[in-house]
Amino acid sequence: MSPLMLCLLIFGVMLLLMALRTPIAVAMFAAGSVGYVVQAGWLPLANFLNTQAFARFASYDLSVIPLFILMGNFATQGGISRALFEFASALMGRFKGGLAMAAVLASAAFGAICGSSVATAATITSVALPELRRHGYSGRLATGTLAAAGTLGILIPPSVPLVIYAILTEQNIAKLFAAAMVPGFIAMLGYMAAIAIYVRLVPGQAPDDDQAARVTPALLIGVLPIAIIFTIVFVGIYGGFFTPTEGAAVGAAATFVAALARRELSWAGFKQCLYGTAESSAMIFLIFLGADLMNSALALTQVPAQLASVVQGWGLSPVLVVSAILVFYVVLGAVMDELSMILLTIPIFFPLIMGLDFGMPKESVAIWFGIMVLMTVGFGLLAPPVGLNVYVVNGLAKDVPIAESYRGVMPFLISDTLRTLLLLLFPSISLWFLQFLK
Repeated sequence: MSPLMLCLLIFGVMLLLMALRTPIAVAMFAAGSVGYVVQAGWLPLANFLNTQAFARFASYDLSVIPLFILMGNFATQGGISRALFEFASALMGRFKGGLAMAAVLASAAFGAICGSSVATAATITSVALPELRRHGYSGRLATGTLAAAGTLGILIPPSVPLVIYAILTEQNIAKLFAAAMVPGFIAMLGYMAAIAIYVRLVPGQAPDDDQAARVTPALLIGVLPIAIIFTIVFVGIYGGFFTPTEGAAVGAAATFVAALARRELSWAGFKQCLYGTAESSAMIFLIFLGADLMNSALALTQVPAQLASVVQGWGLSPVLVVSAILVFYVVLGAVMDELSMILLTIPIFFPLIMGLDFGMPKESVAIWFGIMVLMTVGFGLLAPPVGLNVYVVNGLAKDVPIAESYRGVMPFLISDTLRTLLLLLFPSISLWFLQFLK
């Protein structure tokens, strides 16, 4: 069997298992096992499994993932999301479509202490959706806004997918977080602009007046813990007081204290935070193991290295190569979640990108490409036929057909496309914040 046919066989087994609703981690593990045994035999596979799990999970850098997840769970159970939405509503409610814009603002702020897109979407939806519907927002706009706003959970640091990218490519987590800040802020403004344009072009989707509440001292006090936590974590990291892993631990502890101070974190809620963190971390680490095995099987075929040589020999523009990879991510996002895509493809695409000449230092290229990947996998969270965020939000909106929710995310997908083109053509936007770290 030729190496190319073997690669196709490995991917075919994976896609077949996924079509049979096998968990993605198991599908990648099984496909990788098949490819490894065919090429090297059973004993080398057994030896690989004997050492790889410990080698992967003994990494100190990986501990940042459960810590940021725990931080987000404490924020969810502690009622912090409700305080964020109430403050944002008072701030934005005077504008047409302001309550939907408030949901975007609340999601951005919550994402700054969460790091998970799905968690951000589910948490803010539970608070904001009843208010949006009560004020007369259509199911289409309400669910579309909340699904799109949830993607800010990974676009605005801390971001679990960005941490995984940093680990896979051996890049500085703090620098990647810094590079994601400006694109994340642009994403937030783009979503708010999409709402403002949409409610004016399509009548009946939002009320003319949201009857906004006033910004009161009580509302300001309610969001003060979030501002303090964000300041402690990011000033600590970029001020050199602690590493990103230590910052995640400090952030988790500070969020726990804030949740206790609000008196909304019960014993049952505390246990749910620990259980939820354990479940999410185990899922991510199992995907790590499956992706490692599959990537090792693909590496044995030498097809990824040959592919890199062939593409470099074509003499294509580096930007054109990146564009093709991003389009591939959009297509792949129709069948896979963002973590699986990053773990499976970065070991293949990253060496290819680093071999091209973008006229920038290699570290800048690595960071910029990471931001571009993050932008594109966020696109996959909204686009049909999967759109995980759409499914999560629609599952909480029992009276809204799934087709309406997909129509609701279309303005935001247009915003995503424009933002991705902007960052693709002007890499300096993503790298702007890094100049302050030198």
